[in-house]
Amino acid sequence: MIGGKWSAQVLVELGKGPRRFTQLERAITGISRRMLTVSLRDLERNGLITRTVYPDSPPRVEYATTSLIEDIREPLEALTDWARLAAPAITAARRTYDSSADSHP
Repeated sequence: MIGGKWSAQVLVELGKGPRRFTQLERAITGISRRMLTVSLRDLERNGLITRTVYPDSPPRVEYATTSLIEDIREPLEALTDWARLAAPAITAARRTYDSSADSHP
């Protein structure tokens, strides 16, 4: 349910409080509009977030986490922090592997 590439990042961002689609899009580096839409729909379907439409003109939509997230909020944030810190080392490891993979049979 939260193992997708973007789901954890969406949940961590929403853990800071309700957000609109464009706020999420700006806050999550590298996510496309399509992947954000897919992630939000999956998380809503699984009961992890809510989608609230306000009858303003134009209509305003906000996403927020549900109480189901509370039990995993801290580990999720810790994992996201680790991924951010480890990103340079992971990128370097991928480059090393990819350059040596050319010599693998």
